[in-house]
Order: sequence, then C-alpha cells, then structure tokens
Amino acid sequence: MVESSPDGGGPREKQRGPIILRRGQVTASTTDQRLLDTRGASDWVHTDPWRVLRIQAEFVEGFGLLAELPAAVSLFGSARTPPGDPDYQAAEALGSALARSGLAVITGGGPGIMEAANKGASEAGGISVGLGIELPFEQSLNDWVDIGIQFRYFFARKTMFVKYAQAFVVFPGGFGTLDELFEALTLVQTGKVTSFPVVLYGSGYWQGLFDWVRATLVPAGAVAAADVDLVRISDDVEEIVHIIQRAEATRTGGGSA
Repeated sequence: MVESSPDGGGPREKQRGPIILRRGQVTASTTDQRLLDTRGASDWVHTDPWRVLRIQAEFVEGFGLLAELPAAVSLFGSARTPPGDPDYQAAEALGSALARSGLAVITGGGPGIMEAANKGASEAGGISVGLGIELPFEQSLNDWVDIGIQFRYFFARKTMFVKYAQAFVVFPGGFGTLDELFEALTLVQTGKVTSFPVVLYGSGYWQGLFDWVRATLVPAGAVAAADVDLVRISDDVEEIVHIIQRAEATRTGGGSA
C-alpha cells in the first residue's frame, strides 16, 4: 500500500496492489488489517472480489473433474419432458447409442430429456455426466448421473459443456435450451470451435424456427445464408450418431466415417 497526500501536489491517493484509489475512495484501513481483524463484519464474503475466487474454484473443479473424459457429446432439452414421451424415449436411445460408440454423454443433470440421456448412457455402460446448476427451486442431479458437479454460475457451467464436448445435440426445450443452442451456433459461426456439429432432434419442433431464420434474418443481412447450414435437423438417432462420428473422424484426422 502506497499513500500520498495533497501536499505532494496531487489528490490524496492510495495504491492497493494494482488498484488506485483517490479522493473520497481512500480508506484508513489496509487489506491485511481487514483480513486479520476477526471482529469485522462478514459482508466481505459476498463482495465481487470474493466471488472471483468462487468462480475460479468452479473452473478448477470442473476442469479437474472432466479433463480425463473421452470424446463426449453435450445433450440439451426440456426438463419437463416426462418418461414415456417420444422425445424422452429418443433421448434415452441416443444416450445409449452414443455410449456404445465410445462417447461420453454430458447433460445438465436434471430431469426430463437430461435424465433420459443420462439413463441411456449409464445403462449402456458408458460415461454419464451431469453438470447441475443452483436454482431458486430445488433440483438435484438425476439418479443416472455417474459423474456430477453442481455449479453456482451459469457461465462456468457453459464453459464445461463446450470445452469437453465434440458435438451438441439439442432436443425440444424452452428458453434454457434455446440459450444453449444459439450460444453453440455463435461459437461455431465465429470460429471459436471447429469441426463441431450442432444437431437438432425433432424436425416438427425445430423446422419452423429455422425457416423463419432463413426467411427473415438472412434477407435482413443479420446472418449469412451459410450460417443457417451450421445446424442439422434430424429425426433419426442413428443418423445423429453418424454425423457426430464423421465430424470426430475429421477433427482427429481419421478421414470420413
């Protein structure tokens, strides 16, 4: 800590590490003093600088947990899809098919489509991963998650979905599902990830959205026509697996699958 006074020809200033405080922002206490003074208020644990450490811890835990995963697929969809629904059955079948192909399955760890995919992967002997998130209402990881972690922060969780997956498969879902879908497309569009297929299951659910993108966004110049082709839409589980396998073979230099 370095402190100067108005006598030095400038405003009162305190340097706190890389931070510079001037005028009314200068305080009498030091960082060490506040750390060691156990009589102080506990509000500091809720401040933004302290949150940085929590965020850092989430990244460290996530990286440590997932670093040794084999090639994986992140799968998204509605938490509200009940067992027995055709989409639930398809997600379970896809989770199983991906596991049999040697691919790990990563979901948000919740119920619905996520549970179905985790169940399919786990029952097929594959690696079933759940990345949960702290929500205002209670939601625990589903029983089919074999490797799981609960996050506080959406952005840390999202990084894990992308960093440790070679593809995204998106089933019918709501705002959260759409958020993940368009974030993935943006990353592919801007070249942040390469050889990264984004596949939508359920043409009846998704086709209208992308017809609108092609008919409205492309003529307006908001997206290029080629951008619409970044996404594939399929109603066939085996076709989705083949799309992912072919992209993975290209990514690893193994030629076409």
